[in-house]
Amino acid sequence: MKLSRLTKISLLLAFFFLLDKVLAFIRQILIARQFGLSRELDAFNVANNVPDLLFALISGGALAIAFIPVLSEVLTKSGQRSAWELFSRIANLAFVVTILLAVLVAIFASPMVKAEIGIAPGFTTEQQHLVIRLMRLNLIATIIFSISGLVMAGLQANQHFLLPAMAPLFYNIGQIFGVTILSPKAGYTIGSITLPAFGLGVQGLVYGVIIGAVLHLAIQIPGLAKFHFRWIPSISLHNEDVRKVLSLMGPRLLTMLCIQLIFLIRDNLASRLAAGAVTSLTYGWMIQQVPETLIGTAIGTALLPTLSEHFTREDRQAFTETVQKAVKVLMALSLPIAAVLAFGLQPLLKLAFDFGEEGTALLNWVTAAFMVGLFGHSLKEISARSFYARQNAWIPLITAGSNVILYILLGSILYRVLGAPGIALTDSVIFTLEAAALLVLLSKIGGIRIHPGSTMVRSFLALLTASIVTWGCLQLFTGRLPILVSATLPMILGFTAALPWIWREMKLLARL
Repeated sequence: MKLSRLTKISLLLAFFFLLDKVLAFIRQILIARQFGLSRELDAFNVANNVPDLLFALISGGALAIAFIPVLSEVLTKSGQRSAWELFSRIANLAFVVTILLAVLVAIFASPMVKAEIGIAPGFTTEQQHLVIRLMRLNLIATIIFSISGLVMAGLQANQHFLLPAMAPLFYNIGQIFGVTILSPKAGYTIGSITLPAFGLGVQGLVYGVIIGAVLHLAIQIPGLAKFHFRWIPSISLHNEDVRKVLSLMGPRLLTMLCIQLIFLIRDNLASRLAAGAVTSLTYGWMIQQVPETLIGTAIGTALLPTLSEHFTREDRQAFTETVQKAVKVLMALSLPIAAVLAFGLQPLLKLAFDFGEEGTALLNWVTAAFMVGLFGHSLKEISARSFYARQNAWIPLITAGSNVILYILLGSILYRVLGAPGIALTDSVIFTLEAAALLVLLSKIGGIRIHPGSTMVRSFLALLTASIVTWGCLQLFTGRLPILVSATLPMILGFTAALPWIWREMKLLARL
């Protein structure tokens, strides 16, 4: 079967995203076994939120996604030299702004953590002081990422995806170094070799993040050389292309702020629950992000430069067909995969993280609640990027702002009734509603009509089949086969049984 260029790029990204997630799981398993569902680990997870917010706003999401459509347009119309000049100006601006914001966060870290509407009002005083120290240290990595994230966007705009896809692997390697070498008091033993141990505890995890950020940037530098990048010491806010990026970035920045506020609200609510609630939500979200990244992010990342080109050339038919194919593929893949993971993961969670019966049950319910929203999160990767490709950042801003309000209202109710799983379910409901709203608005405003047709019916039949087969096989195999086999085989059989329903979309994936 001959694969389209877009499909090849999506599969390449999915392969490296899978490797990244494998390393991420190894890292998280090591962290879980070293720290458990502890208040110390809760503090580390909460301390990441504000630095992650800065990264997402400056270069990880707000600027990068606003940047790619304009950079693609400059490349198409004016050539590589003009594109790199634009890149330099935006990168310089991002670096300066990140340093200024990092200084402000470091100064006001204490009230940001302790305030009733802050990120951890429910923590003990000792936990709050630990969060403040870790947050300030983590800002170093954020400054490095302010450049590295833009390098990823610049290379992707040049249709180069290999090194940006490899960068997260090296980020994880840095973090694994932190958890295996810097954090433990006693060194890990591998065969006859005992690794050194620096005994830095949870602070060693943050040093690992900083090392990972350096590696994340370093691996992409050869890509800049390949495309003849030349840095210019200029910002030039009066430049037309810079102003166009910033005009798109304004609403995109507010959109990312809304998205990141949801993480802060999530941890604010979870900090009021028993110890381990924050960590269970962090781990459940990480697990849900594996299929979401392999399906939604891989396709969405590959799609954005192509959709931007279709829009620049005013090829509405190609734009519509590309989005419609992507939506069908996402629906057919994400629904049965969500069912398989929601029903079949618990034995693997118990084996991997060793949180005990109560901790494993909590993590399983949280993860299952996140899986309810797998299709919504994946669909949003496409629907939002369809607007950014059209250089319209206002519609995603409006829907993201509505999300924050809905999250506060629904989350404040469900966390009291269902605890941490209620917070995860809130996430799933509101992001699914947002993705659907974006598609409706894309149809009404952009004239891009999406007709999933029979794909929707067959996808739900695939979901039902996957659920029954996975659950039934899990009951049949548990206690009769080795735990690793009895845990993984039901999920494999569940998805395999669903394949006949969605085979048409599997073939469509090759022609994206």
